[in-house]
Amino acid sequence: MSAKKRYNLAVMGATGAVGNAFLRILEERKFPINKIRLLASERSKNKKLKFKGRLHTVEVLGHNSFKGIDLVLASAGASRSLEFLPSAVKTGAICIDNSSAFRMEKDVPLVVPEVNAQRVKEHRGIIANPNCSTIQMVVALWPIHKAAKIKRIVVTTFQSVSGAGQKKIFELEDQSRAYLSKKKFTPVELPYQIAFNLIPQIDIFLDNDYTKEEMKMAGETRKIMEDPSLKINATCVRVPVFYAHSESVNIETERHISAKEARSILSKAPGIVVADDPDAQVYPMPIHCEGKDEVFVGRIREDESIGNGISMWVVSDNIRKGAALNAIQIAELL
Repeated sequence: MSAKKRYNLAVMGATGAVGNAFLRILEERKFPINKIRLLASERSKNKKLKFKGRLHTVEVLGHNSFKGIDLVLASAGASRSLEFLPSAVKTGAICIDNSSAFRMEKDVPLVVPEVNAQRVKEHRGIIANPNCSTIQMVVALWPIHKAAKIKRIVVTTFQSVSGAGQKKIFELEDQSRAYLSKKKFTPVELPYQIAFNLIPQIDIFLDNDYTKEEMKMAGETRKIMEDPSLKINATCVRVPVFYAHSESVNIETERHISAKEARSILSKAPGIVVADDPDAQVYPMPIHCEGKDEVFVGRIREDESIGNGISMWVVSDNIRKGAALNAIQIAELL
């Protein structure tokens, strides 16, 4: 793609939380757009969305939606991506897919620009955007991996409801009101009450008793960091927070690095903000990271139970860096 050219762009899943973020971020970053086509399911037909001060009509997604389109930003779910993106590729469009549909395919690059930007050149029409919890973790860990080689990762995620879609946001709102008013309610979108509760399950359980989300983090991290020897253990938890995922990350490295060195490495790395001052009670929190583009890292400390261990706390807006922004950064690389 040429920096001087303006592109015809389609957004799949335009009416969802990530689709709306695509539109905001494209406008904020002044992405060079000639025409934009907003695509969604039948139930969103003729809905109007504002982009660059103008109202655009949402069209129904179909196999013929991609004629004349240069670039597709997709966030309509894995089944829709599997069904429709091959049609987009046939028309000559390059597709950046936010779903899990193609992430682990050998000939599909899985890209986080701060980590493996060079992989975009290998695409055959589709580039995969990683899982939101994976993206923020690898951004934080890659600089340390380059400096001291990480051998093992143990991560517990605290994932906001926005990571599960717009309906889960509404459910948390409704349940919170009902709970505080001492009214009865029945969970609909999530298997259990999420207001004032934690649910230690994201996605389905697999035969090994890990959830699909937990195994996604392991497989995707190895692919992005290009290290199949990495040992990774993940526990993924849904929490009653609207936006931004938090992660408690513990790593073991080949070479010993101090907390001071880790802090220095991270403070110089792209896409990272170090917020780490225990004396002043400074550390990242979702309420501070919502709406921000960076990955925030704090609570950096040496693991006193092993020789070469570092623990840290990582927070990022899952709709922005964890989804829409990362995809648009890939588009900018192209």
